[in-house]
Amino acid sequence: FVSSCGTCASCTDGLENYCERGFTMTYGSPDPETGGKTQTLGGYANRIVVDEHFVLNVPGNLDPAGAAPLLCAGITTYSPLRHVGVGKGSRVAVMGLGGLGHMAVKLAASFGAEVTMLSRSPGKKADAQRLGAHDFVLTSGDNALAALAGRFDVIVDTVSAKHDINGPLGCLKRDGTLILVGAS
Repeated sequence: FVSSCGTCASCTDGLENYCERGFTMTYGSPDPETGGKTQTLGGYANRIVVDEHFVLNVPGNLDPAGAAPLLCAGITTYSPLRHVGVGKGSRVAVMGLGGLGHMAVKLAASFGAEVTMLSRSPGKKADAQRLGAHDFVLTSGDNALAALAGRFDVIVDTVSAKHDINGPLGCLKRDGTLILVGAS
């Protein structure tokens, strides 16, 4: 997003994404300056007007193509993983191996968690392991998740398509956390 009110409790706590008066997204939000709608597509734009508080400086020695995923899928998965305290000893399942899923696997593994990839696509096993997944479970079979009942502290659901969450929910430990970032 490109701005927030800056004065509500969430904004003053540094949690502008919970702005109580409404933040302005890069595309399709009411634009408080022009009265129209914001039109830029964030990182895809040639130009953008943004409050300087929402701008990050990418160091010159960091390849922009390598930095871009960190600023989108990276922060989308990093923030909730850190918020719930994923670390050494945590058992994390990741659903969906796309952009968000890639980052969720890499980050959770880098935090020291035991990571299991849950996927309907057997062809994604090698990628999941390359990214740091310790285990891969093909979820398309009958009772595929039965052996995982109560196993995970955290499940990160990155799937953007309509899907049934009931089976994976049974894989959470009591008081486990489901993180939905796929906006299905």
